[in-house]
Amino acid sequence: MTFHEKSAWIMAFALSIGGLFYAVTVLSMSSGLGALAPPLIPTVVIYTVILVVLAIIGHIVAVAFAPEDADEATDERERRIIDRSGHLSAYVLGAGVLFALGLYLWSYNGNLMFYALFASLMLSQLFEYVVQIALHRRGVY
Repeated sequence: MTFHEKSAWIMAFALSIGGLFYAVTVLSMSSGLGALAPPLIPTVVIYTVILVVLAIIGHIVAVAFAPEDADEATDERERRIIDRSGHLSAYVLGAGVLFALGLYLWSYNGNLMFYALFASLMLSQLFEYVVQIALHRRGVY
């Protein structure tokens, strides 16, 4: 397993945990209010801190177990995998943005639009890492 594939696993895990935290937090705030809770900067900051801390710890552990892999140059196959996964995740992001804009036109709820856009950012990045893992595993690019 290359370091880039390990990194994709780490980041997919970190994004999943961070996204789960954010979703649970918003749902619990919303149930307490009886309506969709407005986006709060502290919640976004905590999400970001969770994501960064998990990414740093995960990469430190990956480097500790295989320090020689961390300095590997990206070969042509990995560059194509990274390019392909980024290209495909852009479609997920674009679809999410269009969905969020349509949702706003249907509901006129800015809070809902924010959460839909934020979710599309998270999901597109998660999709990029999942595609990277799949392409590394299959050896197809």
